[in-house]
Amino acid sequence: MKVKVSSFDAKAKAADVELNDEVFGLDPRADILHRVVTWQLEKRRATARGTRERADVARTGKKFGRQKGGGTARHGDRRAPVFIGGGKAHGARVRDFNPSLNKKIRALGLKMALSSHAKAGTLVVMDSLTVEGNKTKTLKGNLEKLGFGKTALFIDGDAVETSFALAAGNLAHLNMLPAAGANVYDILKHDTLVLTRAAVEKLEARFALPGGTN
Repeated sequence: MKVKVSSFDAKAKAADVELNDEVFGLDPRADILHRVVTWQLEKRRATARGTRERADVARTGKKFGRQKGGGTARHGDRRAPVFIGGGKAHGARVRDFNPSLNKKIRALGLKMALSSHAKAGTLVVMDSLTVEGNKTKTLKGNLEKLGFGKTALFIDGDAVETSFALAAGNLAHLNMLPAAGANVYDILKHDTLVLTRAAVEKLEARFALPGGTN
């Protein structure tokens, strides 16, 4: 699959880049994408800190007063929630929000997320993300010329270009990631996916390795 390489520099010569069909040319499947997104969101959930209930408190079980005649309510031991130091009534419990998902499914999901943008025509490949002067105004002008969607995710190589990161810091509709952070959820929730040449190389090399996944 050939894709035209865009540039922030209007004087740059147009070129094409060949994308690997095994990574960018798959037919997306809603069930696979749903499984991977659900797995990602579940992994992000944090459990509540577990509290000690009546059975977890280390206090004596001896009946501390007589059954009648003491002038107070009847209690069997000091572990009851009504006492200071007693167990919590209906306290928070530790829950497991860490489901497992096969690596092959995770890798397939990422390929399909990339392919979905390629097939929809919302995948843009840039030669570089360098922004002259690190200026937000300059970046906004460059993006208007390229005609991106309302939201865009920029993925660079090992690290996001510093000038772009500084310029895009004030633009809420732009997000950026290094290639190692590419994931299905972030890719699907943006209208436009922008990859640099370095990002394309990193992603294709990532899947070329045995068991390469996200």
